[in-house]
Amino acid sequence: MAALSEDLLVTVNKLQDLVFNTIGNDSLDLPQIVVVGSQSSGKSSVLENIVGRDFLPRGSGIVTRRPLILQLINVPSEREDKPEGHDIHIPHTAASVAGQHEWAEFHHLPGRKFEDFAQVKQEIEAETARIAGSNKGINRQPINLKIFSPHVLNLTMVDLPGLTKVPIGDQPSDIEKQTRALILEYIAKPNSIILAVSPANVDLVNSEALKLARQVDAMGRRTIGVLTKLDLMDHGTNAMDILSGRVYPLKLGFIGVVNRSQQDIQSGKSLSDALQAEVDFFRHHPAYRNMATRCGTHFLAKTLNSTLMSHIRDRLPDIKARLNTLMGQTQQELASYGNKQFSGKEHRGSLILQLMTRFASSFISSIDGTSSEISTKELCGGARIYYIFNSVFGNSLETIDPTFNLSVGDIRTAIRNSTGPRPSLFVPELAFDLLVKPQIKMLESPSQRCVELVYEELIKICHTCGSQELLRFPRLQGKLIEVVSDLLRERLGPCSTYVESLISIQRAYINTNHPNFLGAAAAMSSIIQNKQDQERKAALAEDRKKREKRRLKEIGGVNGNQAGSPEDEGEYQQSEQKAQNIPFRGQSAKGARSMSPHIGKGQESGITATLNGPHSVGQSAFGATNTTRDSFLNYFFGKDGVQTSGPPPQPPSQARQLNHPSDPTVSQSIRRGDIRSPVLSPEEFINPPDYGNDLTSLENPEPAVSDREMLETELIRRLISSYFDIVRETIADQVPKAIMHLLVNHSKDVVQNRLVSELYKEDLFAELLYEDDGIKAEREKCERLLETYKEAAKIVGEVL
Repeated sequence: MAALSEDLLVTVNKLQDLVFNTIGNDSLDLPQIVVVGSQSSGKSSVLENIVGRDFLPRGSGIVTRRPLILQLINVPSEREDKPEGHDIHIPHTAASVAGQHEWAEFHHLPGRKFEDFAQVKQEIEAETARIAGSNKGINRQPINLKIFSPHVLNLTMVDLPGLTKVPIGDQPSDIEKQTRALILEYIAKPNSIILAVSPANVDLVNSEALKLARQVDAMGRRTIGVLTKLDLMDHGTNAMDILSGRVYPLKLGFIGVVNRSQQDIQSGKSLSDALQAEVDFFRHHPAYRNMATRCGTHFLAKTLNSTLMSHIRDRLPDIKARLNTLMGQTQQELASYGNKQFSGKEHRGSLILQLMTRFASSFISSIDGTSSEISTKELCGGARIYYIFNSVFGNSLETIDPTFNLSVGDIRTAIRNSTGPRPSLFVPELAFDLLVKPQIKMLESPSQRCVELVYEELIKICHTCGSQELLRFPRLQGKLIEVVSDLLRERLGPCSTYVESLISIQRAYINTNHPNFLGAAAAMSSIIQNKQDQERKAALAEDRKKREKRRLKEIGGVNGNQAGSPEDEGEYQQSEQKAQNIPFRGQSAKGARSMSPHIGKGQESGITATLNGPHSVGQSAFGATNTTRDSFLNYFFGKDGVQTSGPPPQPPSQARQLNHPSDPTVSQSIRRGDIRSPVLSPEEFINPPDYGNDLTSLENPEPAVSDREMLETELIRRLISSYFDIVRETIADQVPKAIMHLLVNHSKDVVQNRLVSELYKEDLFAELLYEDDGIKAEREKCERLLETYKEAAKIVGEVL
């Protein structure tokens, strides 16, 4: 049974060596004894007594600032072969074993043996300062120390920093919090046995070690209590109640020890003498002599050894299950990094072809929305392209005002330039063409921007494609992205050119015969109707004002004031008559209609009165003898007449009198020849001054806009808006279709062939399959880890 127990501890030591040599941490949660205690509670002395050597640093404050994993390995002096559990990399001859029975080894110094334990102390201090610094702070990285001796029992213990309350010197302000967190990290593991060290000369209720142990082991099943400094208790007192388990019950009980005092250490008292003095103390003490065999360092070491062996035996099945789980996880992680690079050319070619196919499929599925890795946080892929078409591009077109950059002066200048030296009888159609084409040009900028946004989204999709296996080969991934980017860049030019041609096509031919186009007649009717509505509202407002004024005067007359004057009565009747003469919507025009293109003299005067100002519109407004259908304007544009109504027609002389004689329109002035040429000097005749496009600037630099010009300007503006809406609707429909056909769908169709034709070449295989150094290192680490777990499972399998 003892041999089996020794084999178990040797197995655990092998596992621990294996884990620390390859992993660097205790991922297996191996059984071990964790020593916990407050500062100056005697932890270091207990460990030194168990080892029988003075090897731990001492001093004031925190001395143990890194976890010390201490493996005690029994090496009988009679054996001349390699001791069991020894590191396989450090051979030991018969002379070394026979000549020197004790030595120490550090994990961070492989191949070096320390036969002088004073050097072990110095190395612990140096290694602690190297990692934890010199500011008395702590560090989680452990120090692994093995001690081979014929005087020790096989044990594995972890010495942790002592608990402290107040930081001293240049210690961190949260040193207590850091220390507690480090201790809890070790003792919280179910496979750890807690060795709680408490001084006997301090009340047990103040023991920080037992307090921490209770947090993770409330039932006390894996906690061993150690009482130190029994020889320093007050005379007349003892710790029998604690050692017998009546004060604080623990399943593994309390063990009392007596360590060397500071005076003994300074005087150079040896550990062998101290251990003998401890035996004598318990043997002759009146309170402890009855239980002397269950006290002292020797009994503590035997108890720890037997407890650890029993604990290992109970935990080995769990360790084996844990190993199986870790092997599965590591195998899965290793598969994510891919297998090692194929050596044969045919295998490398098939691997590249497979990765190309996956890349192209990922690119296509991201656009179609069938990818299994679709993001739920933001729009991407095909959904993003639809958002560009519908929201970004559509909204940008809707925000364009067709006439925002056309002032009244611009439209008037275009109308005048379209007539040349001749006076205009009606609004020229050429002016509409000249003005609407630059407005259509405004649709080109948002259309080209739409192409650019879709191109950028495709580039983004290209960069996000690929699998975990493709990450192994950064050069191959870069080449795949480069080829697809070149393909998209090639299609960007034709797509942009075609979109530009769509705008040019719309500007090439202005189709005024479009069924949705408003037309000149309808536009003129709308303008006239708006004028009539405005005049009617103004008249009604004036009428209400007169009524209110009259009512106030009547109220004043009743109160004794003078009533309204006859002039007010006449003015009111005149307002009533004017309001009755305003045509209302729905009134039909009176008078006969003529479909003949010939216009009489009376009709000509009616058109002139209509186009020359609001007075003539308001009074005659295409009267019965001059209906809308018979006007030159409607005949020119070829549209149906606008049904308007008005009062009975007036004689031409009366209509002409409605216009102010001192404010003729430009067209009237030109027809009458009223524009007089200025008197020019000989120098000015040779180099005439620049009068600009405005003919009236010969007399007036900024001529006022006449009523007819305002009417013509509004007519052109409405026609431009109507036609612009037709073109805008067409562009909003055609541009996304062109982008999908020339850029998106074409890229999806040819991406696979392009990748194969560009990259599937044997002379490129070696370069493309160059693995990333980081991925290679991670895969190699996983391979070593998997081999470690397999070896550990083999070691455990030999015992179970």
